[in-house]
Amino acid sequence: MPRDRPRKLWARILAALTALLVAAVAGVVLAYPSVAATTCPGCYGLTELEQGVYAEPGLSEAQRAQIRQVAADARKRVATFYGTRVSSPTLLVCLTESCYQHIGGGKERGIAILNRSVMLSPRGVNAVISSHEMSHVELHTRLTSGAEVPQWFDEGLAVVVSDDPRYLASKSSPDRCLVAPTVPLPATLEEWTGTASRDPGTYAKSACQVSRWLHQNGDHAAILSLIERLNAGEPFASIVKPTLPSRTEPFPPTHQ
Repeated sequence: MPRDRPRKLWARILAALTALLVAAVAGVVLAYPSVAATTCPGCYGLTELEQGVYAEPGLSEAQRAQIRQVAADARKRVATFYGTRVSSPTLLVCLTESCYQHIGGGKERGIAILNRSVMLSPRGVNAVISSHEMSHVELHTRLTSGAEVPQWFDEGLAVVVSDDPRYLASKSSPDRCLVAPTVPLPATLEEWTGTASRDPGTYAKSACQVSRWLHQNGDHAAILSLIERLNAGEPFASIVKPTLPSRTEPFPPTHQ
């Protein structure tokens, strides 16, 4: 009988650890359904349309074809900008608000999750929004050192990669800037969320800063050089130095 005591003790410990693990997983599912959904799309009722692309069931063939086309166009925009694409984020697409809410979405058009997945709401099923979110994943996948970049640069770059006409002038324009920043742009995610919610023009201002920096430093080659230098340990602030216009400098026209 004494020999059975250690076995019973380990059995109790194992049972306790199992219960803790189950509770932890359940907590993640309840608190962060988007993380759980991107980890197990099928657990949330999504079906695989093609490798890495999931959508809600019951869609027509035309809707399924639309999603496939959006995914292809978004991947092409990212690959065109960088010259190649190194990330392969899982894409979760909802064409109804109920589906999007079920997988943890909110009022946004789309969102990148843990730099490995992208969720699209019914308002974001297009090449612009999907490539914007994929841009975030691509940049952070390339930053193998884990180097941080300011949120304004990450968002402004995503606007450029996605070629978002809401925040950028056409590619034929000598200066794509629509709204020039007059004060330093938000650097952290928390600062960005607060500022962008109060001022929708924050995206245009960030895109202005990034597009001008790219143009002055070799366009697409500039971002590849930046990533290489960041991965080598150089701080972002020593490579990218944002400039603000003087009070007397005329601003480009604002497009609404």
